[in-house]
Amino acid sequence: MTTKLLPPLALVGALALVPVTTSSLAAADSANYQELETFMSVYERVKAQYVDKVDDHTLIKGAIDGMLAALDPHSSYAEATDFDVLKATTDGNYGGLGITVGVEDGAVKIVSPMEDTPAWRAGLKSGDYITHINGELLYGLSLDEAVEKMKGQPGSSVKLTIVRPGRDKPFDISMVRERIEVRPVKWEIKDGIGIININSFAGNTGDATKAALLAIDKATGGKPLGYVVDLRSNPGGLLDQAIDVSDAFLERGEIVSQRGREKDDIERYYATPGDMAHGLPVVVLIDAGSASAAEIVAAALQDHHRALVLGEKSFGKGSVQTVQIMGPKAALRLTTARYYTPSGRSVQAGGIEPDINVPQLSDPDFKDRKVVRESDLRRHLLGQANVDEKLLEQDDLSKDPRFNFTAAELEKKGVKDFQLDYALRTLKRLRAPTNVASADTSKRS
Repeated sequence: MTTKLLPPLALVGALALVPVTTSSLAAADSANYQELETFMSVYERVKAQYVDKVDDHTLIKGAIDGMLAALDPHSSYAEATDFDVLKATTDGNYGGLGITVGVEDGAVKIVSPMEDTPAWRAGLKSGDYITHINGELLYGLSLDEAVEKMKGQPGSSVKLTIVRPGRDKPFDISMVRERIEVRPVKWEIKDGIGIININSFAGNTGDATKAALLAIDKATGGKPLGYVVDLRSNPGGLLDQAIDVSDAFLERGEIVSQRGREKDDIERYYATPGDMAHGLPVVVLIDAGSASAAEIVAAALQDHHRALVLGEKSFGKGSVQTVQIMGPKAALRLTTARYYTPSGRSVQAGGIEPDINVPQLSDPDFKDRKVVRESDLRRHLLGQANVDEKLLEQDDLSKDPRFNFTAAELEKKGVKDFQLDYALRTLKRLRAPTNVASADTSKRS
Protein backbone atom coordinates (compact mmCIF):
# COMPACT_ATOMS: atom_id res chain seq x y z
CA MET A 1 0.00 0.00 0.00
CA THR A 2 2.85 2.38 0.79
CA THR A 3 4.34 1.87 -2.68
CA LYS A 4 1.02 2.50 -4.39
CA LEU A 5 0.39 5.69 -2.42
CA LEU A 6 3.77 7.30 -3.09
CA PRO A 7 2.99 8.61 -6.61
CA PRO A 8 -0.23 10.41 -5.53
CA LEU A 9 1.52 11.88 -2.47
CA ALA A 10 4.43 13.03 -4.61
CA LEU A 11 1.98 14.62 -7.05
CA VAL A 12 0.15 16.44 -4.25
CA GLY A 13 3.48 17.71 -2.90
CA ALA A 14 4.48 19.04 -6.31
CA LEU A 15 1.11 20.72 -6.86
CA ALA A 16 1.41 22.44 -3.47
CA LEU A 17 4.35 24.42 -4.82
CA VAL A 18 2.33 25.75 -7.78
CA PRO A 19 0.00 28.69 -7.10
CA VAL A 20 -3.60 27.84 -7.98
CA THR A 21 -4.94 30.55 -10.27
CA THR A 22 -8.50 29.34 -10.81
CA SER A 23 -10.83 26.81 -9.27
CA SER A 24 -11.64 25.46 -12.76
CA LEU A 25 -7.99 24.49 -13.29
CA ALA A 26 -7.97 22.58 -10.01
CA ALA A 27 -11.22 20.86 -10.96
CA ALA A 28 -9.74 19.87 -14.33
CA ASP A 29 -6.65 18.41 -12.64
CA SER A 30 -8.86 16.43 -10.28
CA ALA A 31 -10.96 15.06 -13.16
CA ASN A 32 -7.84 14.06 -15.09
CA TYR A 33 -6.42 12.30 -12.05
CA GLN A 34 -9.67 10.36 -11.56
CA GLU A 35 -9.55 9.22 -15.19
CA LEU A 36 -5.96 8.01 -14.73
CA GLU A 37 -6.97 6.20 -11.55
CA THR A 38 -9.70 4.39 -13.50
CA PHE A 39 -7.19 3.40 -16.17
CA MET A 40 -4.73 2.04 -13.62
CA SER A 41 -7.50 0.14 -11.84
CA VAL A 42 -8.53 -1.59 -15.07
CA TYR A 43 -4.90 -2.27 -15.96
CA GLU A 44 -4.22 -3.94 -12.59
CA ARG A 45 -7.41 -6.04 -12.74
CA VAL A 46 -6.61 -7.28 -16.25
CA LYS A 47 -3.05 -8.10 -15.30
CA ALA A 48 -4.13 -9.96 -12.16
CA GLN A 49 -7.32 -11.72 -13.27
CA TYR A 50 -7.28 -12.26 -17.07
CA VAL A 51 -7.59 -15.93 -18.02
CA ASP A 52 -4.07 -15.97 -19.53
CA LYS A 53 -0.97 -14.14 -18.34
CA VAL A 54 -0.49 -10.90 -20.28
CA ASP A 55 2.78 -9.00 -20.44
CA ASP A 56 3.01 -5.27 -19.78
CA HIS A 57 3.99 -4.42 -23.35
CA THR A 58 0.85 -6.02 -24.81
CA LEU A 59 -1.39 -4.12 -22.41
CA ILE A 60 0.30 -0.74 -22.84
CA LYS A 61 0.49 -1.11 -26.64
CA GLY A 62 -3.21 -2.00 -26.70
CA ALA A 63 -4.04 1.01 -24.55
CA ILE A 64 -2.08 3.33 -26.86
CA ASP A 65 -3.76 1.86 -29.96
CA GLY A 66 -7.19 2.28 -28.39
CA MET A 67 -6.48 5.87 -27.36
CA LEU A 68 -5.40 6.86 -30.87
CA ALA A 69 -8.20 4.91 -32.56
CA ALA A 70 -10.68 7.00 -30.55
CA LEU A 71 -9.37 10.14 -32.28
CA ASP A 72 -9.50 9.58 -36.05
CA PRO A 73 -8.66 6.90 -38.65
CA HIS A 74 -5.17 8.27 -39.39
CA SER A 75 -3.53 8.65 -35.97
CA SER A 76 -1.60 5.54 -34.99
CA TYR A 77 1.36 4.16 -33.08
CA ALA A 78 3.73 2.11 -35.21
CA GLU A 79 6.32 -0.34 -34.00
CA ALA A 80 7.97 -3.49 -35.36
CA THR A 81 6.37 -4.35 -38.73
CA ASP A 82 4.17 -1.25 -38.78
CA PHE A 83 7.25 0.93 -38.25
CA ASP A 84 9.04 -0.75 -41.16
CA VAL A 85 6.01 -0.20 -43.39
CA LEU A 86 5.83 3.47 -42.37
CA LYS A 87 9.54 3.95 -43.08
CA ALA A 88 9.26 2.12 -46.40
CA THR A 89 6.40 4.41 -47.44
CA THR A 90 8.69 7.41 -47.24
CA ASP A 91 11.76 5.60 -48.62
CA GLY A 92 9.82 4.08 -51.53
CA ASN A 93 11.32 0.58 -51.33
CA TYR A 94 9.72 -2.42 -49.66
CA GLY A 95 8.69 -6.03 -50.23
CA GLY A 96 5.19 -7.38 -50.80
CA LEU A 97 2.25 -7.21 -53.17
CA GLY A 98 2.07 -3.47 -53.77
CA ILE A 99 -1.18 -2.59 -52.00
CA THR A 100 -2.07 -0.06 -49.34
CA VAL A 101 -4.53 -1.65 -46.90
CA GLY A 102 -6.46 -0.70 -43.80
CA VAL A 103 -8.63 -2.50 -41.27
CA GLU A 104 -12.32 -1.58 -41.06
CA ASP A 105 -14.46 -3.27 -38.40
CA GLY A 106 -12.09 -6.24 -38.41
CA ALA A 107 -12.02 -6.62 -42.20
CA VAL A 108 -8.96 -5.88 -44.36
CA LYS A 109 -9.83 -3.31 -47.02
CA ILE A 110 -7.70 -2.24 -49.98
CA VAL A 111 -7.11 1.52 -50.01
CA SER A 112 -5.32 1.45 -53.35
CA PRO A 113 -3.08 -0.80 -55.45
CA MET A 114 0.20 0.74 -56.63
CA GLU A 115 0.87 0.82 -60.34
CA ASP A 116 3.18 -1.80 -61.88
CA THR A 117 2.95 -4.09 -58.85
CA PRO A 118 1.51 -7.62 -58.54
CA ALA A 119 -1.70 -6.26 -56.99
CA TRP A 120 -2.18 -3.70 -59.76
CA ARG A 121 -1.52 -6.21 -62.53
CA ALA A 122 -3.94 -8.68 -60.90
CA GLY A 123 -6.73 -6.11 -61.12
CA LEU A 124 -7.26 -5.39 -57.42
CA LYS A 125 -9.21 -2.20 -56.82
CA SER A 126 -9.77 0.39 -54.14
CA GLY A 127 -12.62 -0.72 -51.91
CA ASP A 128 -12.01 -4.46 -52.34
CA TYR A 129 -11.97 -6.59 -49.18
CA ILE A 130 -9.37 -9.33 -48.62
CA THR A 131 -11.11 -12.08 -46.66
CA HIS A 132 -8.59 -14.95 -46.91
CA ILE A 133 -4.90 -15.48 -47.67
CA ASN A 134 -4.13 -18.97 -48.94
CA GLY A 135 -7.46 -20.08 -47.49
CA GLU A 136 -6.79 -18.63 -44.03
CA LEU A 137 -9.41 -16.19 -42.69
CA LEU A 138 -8.10 -12.65 -42.11
CA TYR A 139 -11.04 -11.27 -40.17
CA GLY A 140 -10.34 -9.86 -36.70
CA LEU A 141 -6.60 -9.34 -37.14
CA SER A 142 -4.80 -6.10 -36.39
CA LEU A 143 -3.29 -4.19 -39.28
CA ASP A 144 0.17 -5.30 -38.16
CA GLU A 145 -0.90 -8.96 -38.22
CA ALA A 146 -2.66 -8.64 -41.59
CA VAL A 147 0.39 -7.03 -43.20
CA GLU A 148 2.63 -9.73 -41.75
CA LYS A 149 0.43 -12.41 -43.37
CA MET A 150 0.85 -10.81 -46.79
CA LYS A 151 4.62 -10.51 -46.53
CA GLY A 152 6.88 -13.20 -47.90
CA GLN A 153 9.97 -13.93 -49.95
CA PRO A 154 10.03 -12.42 -53.45
CA GLY A 155 9.06 -15.14 -55.90
CA SER A 156 6.71 -16.93 -53.50
CA SER A 157 3.08 -17.29 -54.57
CA VAL A 158 0.00 -16.24 -52.64
CA LYS A 159 -3.74 -16.59 -53.22
CA LEU A 160 -6.11 -13.88 -52.01
CA THR A 161 -9.87 -14.26 -51.70
CA ILE A 162 -11.55 -10.99 -52.65
CA VAL A 163 -15.01 -9.64 -51.88
CA ARG A 164 -15.84 -6.79 -54.24
CA PRO A 165 -18.97 -4.69 -53.58
CA GLY A 166 -21.23 -5.12 -56.59
CA ARG A 167 -20.12 -8.70 -57.28
CA ASP A 168 -22.42 -11.56 -56.24
CA LYS A 169 -19.68 -13.94 -55.12
CA PRO A 170 -16.13 -13.78 -53.73
CA PHE A 171 -13.34 -14.69 -56.13
CA ASP A 172 -9.72 -15.79 -55.84
CA ILE A 173 -6.67 -14.05 -57.29
CA SER A 174 -3.21 -15.64 -57.34
CA MET A 175 -0.09 -13.49 -57.33
CA VAL A 176 3.67 -13.78 -56.96
CA ARG A 177 5.33 -11.59 -54.36
CA GLU A 178 7.97 -9.12 -55.58
CA ARG A 179 10.46 -6.65 -54.20
CA ILE A 180 8.49 -3.45 -54.62
CA GLU A 181 10.69 -0.57 -55.69
CA VAL A 182 8.26 2.26 -56.10
CA ARG A 183 8.84 4.65 -58.98
CA PRO A 184 6.67 7.53 -57.81
CA VAL A 185 6.71 9.25 -61.21
CA LYS A 186 6.51 7.94 -64.76
CA TRP A 187 6.07 9.86 -67.95
CA GLU A 188 5.29 9.35 -71.62
CA ILE A 189 4.32 11.40 -74.65
CA LYS A 190 1.15 10.76 -76.61
CA ASP A 191 0.04 12.88 -79.57
CA GLY A 192 2.46 15.62 -78.50
CA ILE A 193 1.07 15.74 -74.95
CA GLY A 194 3.21 14.93 -71.92
CA ILE A 195 1.58 12.48 -69.51
CA ILE A 196 3.03 12.53 -65.97
CA ASN A 197 1.77 9.72 -63.76
CA ILE A 198 2.40 10.40 -60.05
CA ASN A 199 1.42 7.35 -58.01
CA SER A 200 2.76 8.37 -54.58
CA PHE A 201 4.45 11.22 -52.75
CA ALA A 202 7.63 9.61 -51.46
CA GLY A 203 10.90 11.34 -50.66
CA ASN A 204 11.92 12.00 -54.28
CA THR A 205 8.57 12.71 -55.98
CA GLY A 206 9.20 16.43 -56.40
CA ASP A 207 12.58 15.95 -58.08
CA ALA A 208 11.20 13.13 -60.24
CA THR A 209 8.32 15.33 -61.43
CA LYS A 210 10.69 18.14 -62.38
CA ALA A 211 12.91 15.65 -64.20
CA ALA A 212 9.86 14.38 -66.11
CA LEU A 213 8.95 17.92 -67.18
CA LEU A 214 12.48 18.51 -68.46
CA ALA A 215 12.52 15.16 -70.28
CA ILE A 216 9.17 15.85 -71.99
CA ASP A 217 10.36 19.31 -72.99
CA LYS A 218 13.51 17.84 -74.53
CA ALA A 219 11.71 14.95 -76.27
CA THR A 220 9.21 17.30 -77.93
CA GLY A 221 11.82 19.84 -78.98
CA GLY A 222 10.45 22.30 -76.47
CA LYS A 223 7.00 22.23 -78.06
CA PRO A 224 4.64 19.97 -76.09
CA LEU A 225 0.93 20.69 -76.56
CA GLY A 226 0.31 20.47 -72.84
CA TYR A 227 0.42 18.11 -69.87
CA VAL A 228 -1.77 15.55 -68.16
CA VAL A 229 -0.92 15.05 -64.47
CA ASP A 230 -2.42 11.72 -63.43
CA LEU A 231 -3.10 11.57 -59.67
CA ARG A 232 -5.67 8.76 -59.74
CA SER A 233 -5.40 6.13 -56.98
CA ASN A 234 -2.63 8.17 -55.39
CA PRO A 235 -2.99 7.72 -51.61
CA GLY A 236 -0.77 10.71 -50.83
CA GLY A 237 2.41 10.86 -48.78
CA LEU A 238 4.77 13.65 -47.78
CA LEU A 239 3.52 17.23 -47.55
CA ASP A 240 6.81 18.78 -48.72
CA GLN A 241 6.71 16.68 -51.89
CA ALA A 242 3.17 17.85 -52.68
CA ILE A 243 4.42 21.43 -52.31
CA ASP A 244 7.38 20.74 -54.64
CA VAL A 245 5.14 19.20 -57.31
CA SER A 246 2.67 22.10 -57.15
CA ASP A 247 5.52 24.62 -57.29
CA ALA A 248 6.74 23.09 -60.57
CA PHE A 249 3.54 24.30 -62.28
CA LEU A 250 2.97 27.59 -60.44
CA GLU A 251 4.69 30.94 -60.85
CA ARG A 252 3.53 32.52 -57.60
CA GLY A 253 0.94 32.42 -54.84
CA GLU A 254 0.01 30.21 -51.91
CA ILE A 255 0.05 26.46 -52.43
CA VAL A 256 -1.45 25.26 -49.16
CA SER A 257 -1.88 26.28 -45.54
CA GLN A 258 -2.12 24.09 -42.48
CA ARG A 259 -3.99 25.16 -39.38
CA GLY A 260 -3.61 23.58 -35.98
CA ARG A 261 -5.64 23.62 -32.78
CA GLU A 262 -5.17 27.32 -31.96
CA LYS A 263 -6.46 30.13 -34.18
CA ASP A 264 -3.00 31.61 -34.65
CA ASP A 265 -1.38 28.23 -35.38
CA ILE A 266 -1.22 28.72 -39.15
CA GLU A 267 1.60 27.81 -41.50
CA ARG A 268 1.52 28.83 -45.17
CA TYR A 269 3.54 27.52 -48.11
CA TYR A 270 4.13 29.53 -51.29
CA ALA A 271 5.27 28.88 -54.83
CA THR A 272 8.62 30.17 -56.04
CA PRO A 273 9.08 31.94 -59.40
CA GLY A 274 9.40 29.64 -62.41
CA ASP A 275 6.68 27.60 -64.13
CA MET A 276 8.43 24.55 -65.56
CA ALA A 277 5.38 23.84 -67.75
CA HIS A 278 5.84 27.24 -69.47
CA GLY A 279 2.21 28.25 -68.99
CA LEU A 280 0.98 25.46 -71.26
CA PRO A 281 -2.45 23.94 -70.53
CA VAL A 282 -2.59 21.26 -67.82
CA VAL A 283 -5.26 18.68 -67.04
CA VAL A 284 -5.16 16.95 -63.64
CA LEU A 285 -6.84 13.55 -63.33
CA ILE A 286 -8.32 12.56 -59.94
CA ASP A 287 -10.66 9.87 -58.61
CA ALA A 288 -11.95 8.54 -55.29
CA GLY A 289 -8.49 7.10 -54.57
CA SER A 290 -6.76 10.50 -54.83
CA ALA A 291 -6.06 11.53 -51.25
CA SER A 292 -4.05 13.81 -49.00
CA ALA A 293 -0.94 15.08 -50.85
CA ALA A 294 -2.59 14.31 -54.21
CA GLU A 295 -5.52 16.54 -53.20
CA ILE A 296 -3.14 19.34 -52.20
CA VAL A 297 -1.67 19.38 -55.72
CA ALA A 298 -5.02 19.15 -57.49
CA ALA A 299 -6.59 21.87 -55.33
CA ALA A 300 -3.62 24.25 -55.65
CA LEU A 301 -3.62 24.05 -59.45
CA GLN A 302 -7.43 24.28 -59.53
CA ASP A 303 -7.64 27.33 -57.23
CA HIS A 304 -4.99 29.20 -59.22
CA HIS A 305 -6.81 28.31 -62.49
CA ARG A 306 -3.57 26.72 -63.62
CA ALA A 307 -5.14 23.37 -64.47
CA LEU A 308 -8.45 21.81 -65.40
CA VAL A 309 -9.30 19.08 -62.89
CA LEU A 310 -11.04 16.14 -64.52
CA GLY A 311 -12.38 12.80 -63.27
CA GLU A 312 -14.27 11.94 -60.08
CA LYS A 313 -14.53 13.55 -56.66
CA SER A 314 -11.43 12.86 -54.57
CA PHE A 315 -11.14 10.95 -51.29
CA GLY A 316 -11.38 13.93 -48.94
CA LYS A 317 -8.45 13.52 -46.54
CA GLY A 318 -7.62 17.06 -45.51
CA SER A 319 -5.69 16.40 -42.30
CA VAL A 320 -1.98 16.59 -41.59
CA GLN A 321 -0.18 13.81 -39.71
CA THR A 322 3.10 14.49 -37.95
CA VAL A 323 5.41 11.50 -37.47
CA GLN A 324 7.39 11.61 -34.23
CA ILE A 325 10.07 8.98 -33.56
CA MET A 326 9.42 7.38 -30.18
CA GLY A 327 12.30 4.90 -30.12
CA PRO A 328 14.64 2.83 -32.30
CA LYS A 329 11.69 0.98 -33.88
CA ALA A 330 8.64 3.01 -32.92
CA ALA A 331 6.88 6.16 -34.12
CA LEU A 332 3.75 8.14 -33.30
CA ARG A 333 1.68 9.27 -36.27
CA LEU A 334 -0.60 11.99 -34.92
CA THR A 335 -3.09 14.27 -36.64
CA THR A 336 -1.90 17.78 -35.78
CA ALA A 337 -3.58 20.07 -38.32
CA ARG A 338 -6.04 20.47 -41.15
CA TYR A 339 -4.85 21.74 -44.50
CA TYR A 340 -6.60 24.39 -46.58
CA THR A 341 -6.42 25.19 -50.28
CA PRO A 342 -5.27 28.61 -51.54
CA SER A 343 -8.89 29.82 -51.69
CA GLY A 344 -9.47 28.75 -48.08
CA ARG A 345 -11.32 25.49 -48.75
CA SER A 346 -11.02 22.55 -46.40
CA VAL A 347 -11.38 19.32 -48.37
CA GLN A 348 -11.57 17.22 -45.18
CA ALA A 349 -14.48 14.77 -45.54
CA GLY A 350 -15.74 16.73 -48.56
CA GLY A 351 -13.12 16.07 -51.22
CA ILE A 352 -12.31 18.02 -54.36
CA GLU A 353 -14.98 18.33 -57.00
CA PRO A 354 -13.49 18.11 -60.50
CA ASP A 355 -14.17 20.87 -63.00
CA ILE A 356 -15.44 18.19 -65.38
CA ASN A 357 -16.95 15.00 -63.96
CA VAL A 358 -15.84 12.04 -66.08
CA PRO A 359 -16.58 8.48 -64.91
CA GLN A 360 -14.13 5.70 -65.68
CA LEU A 361 -16.23 3.92 -68.30
CA SER A 362 -13.34 1.55 -69.06
CA ASP A 363 -13.98 -0.16 -65.71
CA PRO A 364 -16.81 -2.67 -66.23
CA ASP A 365 -17.56 -2.57 -62.48
CA PHE A 366 -17.68 1.21 -62.10
CA LYS A 367 -21.48 1.40 -61.79
CA ASP A 368 -21.76 -1.31 -59.12
CA ARG A 369 -18.53 -0.86 -57.18
CA LYS A 370 -19.05 1.06 -53.93
CA VAL A 371 -16.74 4.04 -53.65
CA VAL A 372 -15.17 4.56 -50.22
CA ARG A 373 -14.10 8.03 -49.14
CA GLU A 374 -12.94 9.74 -45.95
CA SER A 375 -16.53 10.57 -44.97
CA ASP A 376 -17.31 6.82 -44.88
CA LEU A 377 -14.63 6.06 -42.28
CA ARG A 378 -15.60 5.72 -38.65
CA ARG A 379 -14.61 8.67 -36.46
CA HIS A 380 -13.42 10.68 -39.46
CA LEU A 381 -12.28 14.19 -38.66
CA LEU A 382 -14.84 16.80 -39.62
CA GLY A 383 -13.80 19.69 -41.82
CA GLN A 384 -14.16 23.10 -40.22
CA ALA A 385 -16.08 24.20 -43.29
CA ASN A 386 -19.64 22.90 -43.20
CA VAL A 387 -20.02 19.82 -45.38
CA ASP A 388 -23.47 18.78 -46.57
CA GLU A 389 -23.59 15.03 -45.87
CA LYS A 390 -26.44 14.66 -48.38
CA LEU A 391 -24.14 15.92 -51.11
CA LEU A 392 -21.51 13.38 -50.07
CA GLU A 393 -24.03 10.57 -50.49
CA GLN A 394 -25.09 11.57 -54.00
CA ASP A 395 -24.40 9.19 -56.84
CA ASP A 396 -21.00 9.96 -58.36
CA LEU A 397 -22.02 8.81 -61.81
CA SER A 398 -22.42 11.47 -64.43
CA LYS A 399 -25.67 11.49 -66.41
CA ASP A 400 -24.03 13.18 -69.40
CA PRO A 401 -25.09 11.41 -72.63
CA ARG A 402 -21.44 11.43 -73.74
CA PHE A 403 -20.79 8.84 -71.06
CA ASN A 404 -23.14 6.12 -72.27
CA PHE A 405 -20.46 3.85 -73.74
CA THR A 406 -19.84 0.45 -72.19
CA ALA A 407 -16.38 -0.90 -71.41
CA ALA A 408 -16.74 -3.41 -74.26
CA GLU A 409 -17.69 -0.71 -76.76
CA LEU A 410 -14.71 1.41 -75.73
CA GLU A 411 -12.35 -1.55 -76.04
CA LYS A 412 -13.52 -2.07 -79.62
CA LYS A 413 -12.63 1.56 -80.28
CA GLY A 414 -9.16 0.95 -78.80
CA VAL A 415 -9.85 3.01 -75.67
CA LYS A 416 -8.47 1.23 -72.59
CA ASP A 417 -8.54 4.24 -70.26
CA PHE A 418 -11.55 6.46 -70.91
CA GLN A 419 -10.62 9.18 -68.41
CA LEU A 420 -7.12 9.56 -69.84
CA ASP A 421 -8.47 9.51 -73.39
CA TYR A 422 -10.97 12.22 -72.45
CA ALA A 423 -8.18 14.31 -70.89
CA LEU A 424 -6.06 14.06 -74.04
CA ARG A 425 -8.98 15.07 -76.25
CA THR A 426 -9.74 17.99 -73.91
CA LEU A 427 -6.16 19.24 -74.16
CA LYS A 428 -6.25 19.02 -77.94
CA ARG A 429 -9.40 21.16 -77.97
CA LEU A 430 -7.73 23.69 -75.67
CA ARG A 431 -4.77 23.95 -78.06
CA ALA A 432 -6.84 24.03 -81.26
CA PRO A 433 -6.60 27.32 -83.19
CA THR A 434 -9.63 29.54 -82.73
CA ASN A 435 -11.37 30.87 -85.87
CA VAL A 436 -11.92 34.58 -85.35
CA ALA A 437 -14.38 36.39 -87.62
CA SER A 438 -12.73 39.20 -89.53
CA ALA A 439 -13.78 42.75 -88.69
CA ASP A 440 -13.06 43.93 -92.28
CA THR A 441 -16.56 44.28 -93.79
CA SER A 442 -15.17 45.08 -97.24
CA LYS A 443 -14.27 41.40 -97.72
CA ARG A 444 -17.83 40.20 -97.32
CA SER A 445 -19.57 39.06 -100.51
